[in-house]
Amino acid sequence: MSSSASLPELLLVTPEPDDASQFDAFLMRLRTALDAGISLVQLRAKTLPAAAYAALAARAATLCHAHGARLILNGPIDDPVAVGADGVHLSSAQLMSLAQRPVALPMLLSAACHDRDQLLHAEHIGADLVTLSPVLPTASHPGAPTLGWPTFAHLCSEARVPIYALGGMTRADIQTARTCGAQGIAAISGLWPVASSTSTVTR
Repeated sequence: MSSSASLPELLLVTPEPDDASQFDAFLMRLRTALDAGISLVQLRAKTLPAAAYAALAARAATLCHAHGARLILNGPIDDPVAVGADGVHLSSAQLMSLAQRPVALPMLLSAACHDRDQLLHAEHIGADLVTLSPVLPTASHPGAPTLGWPTFAHLCSEARVPIYALGGMTRADIQTARTCGAQGIAAISGLWPVASSTSTVTR
């Protein structure tokens, strides 16, 4: 497992990218985030075809590495090493279906957790980091049950894996999350920059 000392306070989870015709604009916004200091990125895409996701991931990895950042894949990919990724992310269902770590070090292993059992299993299989959600209400899931900070803090106190608070997070929540025992926060809209028409990207 990676030491928490090697992990930053911010984990950017990208929004679902559009089709391949929109990849340039997507990567422009990713570069803006990297320019602003983001150093850990989860490239989340559940709807892209595997070939399109691999193409986007390869470009995103090049861009991240040029900024000294690491890229974790959360999408349809068979060979994360081939596209230059630094890690893979498991859904909670994927996490609970595994009996052992599915990738070898130094590849990072991230997992989505929502309760104590999932946190314990992530520790058991050797995850390097997890997201724990939803902490606060989110626009994408209005009315959904949330953990709240007290429960989040209690779960952090029992865990031995670096945890990122996810769900309704912004930079303003970093200190609260850290006080609760988290590594930091993970966010989509809270960390994804507004579109810019002046950026260029590395292919």
